[in-house]
Amino acid sequence: MEKMETINKEKIFFKNQTLKLAGELYFPLDFDNNQKFAAIIISHPGNGVKEQVAGLYAKKLAENGFISLAFDASHQGESEGLPRYLDDPAKRVEDIRCAVDFLVTLPYIDENKIGAMGICAGAGYAINTAQTEYRIQAVAGISTWDVGDSQRNGFARKWTKQQRNEILQEVALQRTREARGEKPLLVGYVPDSEADFDDDTPIIQREAYEYYCTSRAAHPNSHNKYLYTGNDRFIAWEAFNLLDTLSPRPLLLIVGSLADTIYFSENAYENANEPKELYIVEGASHVDLYDQEIYVEQVTEKLTDFFRAYL
Repeated sequence: MEKMETINKEKIFFKNQTLKLAGELYFPLDFDNNQKFAAIIISHPGNGVKEQVAGLYAKKLAENGFISLAFDASHQGESEGLPRYLDDPAKRVEDIRCAVDFLVTLPYIDENKIGAMGICAGAGYAINTAQTEYRIQAVAGISTWDVGDSQRNGFARKWTKQQRNEILQEVALQRTREARGEKPLLVGYVPDSEADFDDDTPIIQREAYEYYCTSRAAHPNSHNKYLYTGNDRFIAWEAFNLLDTLSPRPLLLIVGSLADTIYFSENAYENANEPKELYIVEGASHVDLYDQEIYVEQVTEKLTDFFRAYL
C-alpha cells in the first residue's frame, strides 16, 4: 500500500470473466483492516482512464472516510481486452458488477454499504448497472451522459432516423471490411486539435479536447480513440430503461447549470422514482466538474453527504 499525504492507495486487479482489469483502491488515512468501511465504485468517462477524473474523486471520497475504487474499463487503459479501444456498454456494465464481486471478497468492506458513481458516460453506466445490481445501495452521476441516446439521436437530439440508419449501414460495411482483413477503424471521442473546430462544434467537444488533449489532464493511457464498429452497440443500448427498479435505493444527479449535456441528467431524473435529487452546480459547465477546484469541492461535499446518508 502506498502511503500518501491525505490518503493511502493500492494497485489492484480483478477479473471480468477472462479479462484482468486494473484498478486503484483509495483508503482513508485512518484505515484499519479490522474495521468495516463503506465503499464507492467510480466509473470513468468514455475517453478517460482511472488516473484522471475518476481517480480525483476516488481520492476526495477517501479523504472523507470511504474506500473508493477507480479502475480502467475492459479494453482500455491498463486493463486487458482485445480489440483495444472497444467501448461496449454491456462490457462497461459487467465491469462494474465485477468490481462489486471484488469488493465483497475484502474483509474490511461492508457488503451492505457499497455505492457506485460515474462521470459522463461512466455515470450512465453506473446508473444502468444499479438498476439491476441490487448490491449497489446508492448511485450518483456527475455530468451524466447517455451514450445510447447520443448515438441514436445525435448530440442535442439533432439527428434524423436516416442519419442514424446511415451510421448503422456504415458500421455494417466496416465490419465486412475488417472481416476481410482491413485494419480496424479507430475514431476520436473529441477533435484532435483546435483546427478541427467549426461553428457547429458543441461546447462539450471543445471542453473535452482541452481536458483530454492538452497538459490540463492528458494521460499516456488515454488515447482519444474508440473502435468505430462499436457504434452499433451504443445505438442498441438504453441507459435508463429500468430506472423504476432503482427505488427505494437513491439516485443523485450532479450537473453544471451551463452544461450543454444537462438534458441527460434531466431525463434520468424524470424517469426515476423517489428518493432522487437533481443537484445543479451554478456557473459550471460539463467538464468544469472534472477538475476545477471550486466545483470539485462542492461536488465532493454533496457526494459525501449523499453516501453518508444512504450507506
